[in-house]
Amino acid sequence: MTITTAMHSNNQTLNFKLNSAGTGAAQTIFMAGSPHMINVDAPLMIGGKGEYPCPICYLLSSLISSSQVTAQLVAKDFGVQLNGFEFEINANLDTAILIGGAAKGNPNIHDIILIATIETNISDELFEKIRIETERRCPIFQLFCQSGGNVTTQWIRQAS
Repeated sequence: MTITTAMHSNNQTLNFKLNSAGTGAAQTIFMAGSPHMINVDAPLMIGGKGEYPCPICYLLSSLISSSQVTAQLVAKDFGVQLNGFEFEINANLDTAILIGGAAKGNPNIHDIILIATIETNISDELFEKIRIETERRCPIFQLFCQSGGNVTTQWIRQAS
């Protein structure tokens, strides 16, 4: 299978600037130049009040969102359309280091399973090419893979 990568002459660097304010384990994160904010709290078991999603939930939701955005960019490069998306994610976090202070181990999220169901009428072969290229180009997917996380994906093509 050959993967063709589209090269765009208008490539540029996107800059992200965030600021936060908080007390205890909760904080509000503000994005410079944007009216949007993110409220974050830790789960009860690690000292938070559980009033907002925890940082790990935001990180995993970033994987879902970035996968969808990247898939749409890749599909556009291939000249096809991906319609509806549904994602399911399951991941484990060994808390031995985070909570227990263990001297050895890997505090990263591991055993990540990402299942994507995507509505489209493209062929199975093209669908697989888009999956491979999406995983290669998705910055959050690569962040997990390159940090040593065991990431398993399953893409399901659903006719639209």
